[in-house]
Amino acid sequence: MQRIIFLVDMNAFFISCETARSPELKSKPAAVAGDPKNRSGIILAANYEARRFGVKTTMVLHEAKRLCPSLILVPPDRELYSRNSKAVMEILSRYSPIIEQNSIDEAWMDLTGCEVLFGKPVEIASKIMKDIQDELDLWCSIGISENKFLAKMASEMKKPQGITEVWLKDIKEKIWPLPVREMYGIGMQTERKLQNIGIFTIGDLARSNRDLLNSIFGKYGVEIHQLANGLDSSPVSPEHHHDSKSISRSTTLPEDITDLEYARTVLLRLAEEVGAEARSCDIKGKTVSIAIKYADFQSVTRQKSIPATYLTKDIYKAGIELLEQNWNVRRPVRLLGIGVSNFKEDNEVIQLSFEDLLGNTNSKRSDEKEEKLEKAMDSIRNRFGHNKINRAKLM
Repeated sequence: MQRIIFLVDMNAFFISCETARSPELKSKPAAVAGDPKNRSGIILAANYEARRFGVKTTMVLHEAKRLCPSLILVPPDRELYSRNSKAVMEILSRYSPIIEQNSIDEAWMDLTGCEVLFGKPVEIASKIMKDIQDELDLWCSIGISENKFLAKMASEMKKPQGITEVWLKDIKEKIWPLPVREMYGIGMQTERKLQNIGIFTIGDLARSNRDLLNSIFGKYGVEIHQLANGLDSSPVSPEHHHDSKSISRSTTLPEDITDLEYARTVLLRLAEEVGAEARSCDIKGKTVSIAIKYADFQSVTRQKSIPATYLTKDIYKAGIELLEQNWNVRRPVRLLGIGVSNFKEDNEVIQLSFEDLLGNTNSKRSDEKEEKLEKAMDSIRNRFGHNKINRAKLM
């Protein structure tokens, strides 16, 4: 039986959520921005009216306002976006139990065999699109194929509110003529390396020598060669894996700062979000990293190893140590970030500390108490909203 895979991609998700809540934004150029009241914010999401003026994600505010003086700016409401994301996933679950959420605003679905219940793939996609629009007043685009890669590529072809089928038989016509940078998973550096060896389109990549790609890129070169040929056997997995990945949060500050105490507070707020996501996925990281971007746009990243954890207090403690070691009061900071990575495998052996060997259980009891506390805070926030409970330092 041929697989039927969907990629459901919400269109301009953040600003669409804001527009659904505030209909007066409809048909006007609008964007969600990091801090609309201050010059140092950035565009997080722009609607299609704003995009016609050239406004793009990550663009600094003064540039966006220069391109579109009438641009309406809205501060981000992550609680709203999270709530709507869950509502979208609930709608998708009516059509298939096999859903892999790829990000807050997109997910793969395995609908193999569901035609008996809901009709042909395009008919199912139309029903899903209608449900999301009728119930949430949000738009989406849907890619349909026999594997995840081609479904993702298809979802990018018609926006907003497009339904696109790309099957293996279609790749020479629909995929190969595209610039190699438009291939899912290809970034700027990889594009540059490919162009240096004469590969400019996805078709060029598909027809290229696999051994040559392997010699330049290693295993990754073989993988992109297979994808360019439309080959992807990866399953749609309801369990989102974080293998070799990281959980991180960053924020552009409302103004450039040199105050270390203020930076500590910002980092704690970000560490709270990182810890909460790690606990929700039940994964513990062994590396904490921070990112600092200065007013002159130069950036530094630093990291350190810690015992595997998903506790906010541990992530924050390591982050603060890195921050203090790299703080320079003479260099104003415009962005801060923190993340956790290098996740512990389920069967990984944990090295005992000297205190553990001596039978000192005070530290273990303290961690267990902190874990119960942080999970209780997670539960309250999930049920009543993020702002219903806070640490005193963040008040």
